[in-house]
Amino acid sequence: MTISMYQASVPVYLQYLKSISAVLDKGAAFAEQRKIDPASLLQARLYPDMHPLVKQVQIFTDRKS
Repeated sequence: MTISMYQASVPVYLQYLKSISAVLDKGAAFAEQRKIDPASLLQARLYPDMHPLVKQVQIFTDRKS
């Protein structure tokens, strides 16, 4: 049985995109619940030498294996 690159990679990337979408939805719900400006979370860093969240998502979605 042969498998194409599409069959091997696209389902994985679709799952990644669903996962990041769920994480971002949870962040939006958290911001709404706590009355936090969502833009401040988009610029948040977990550690000073990390990129802000918005840049990390951009890097993640720009990947071209």
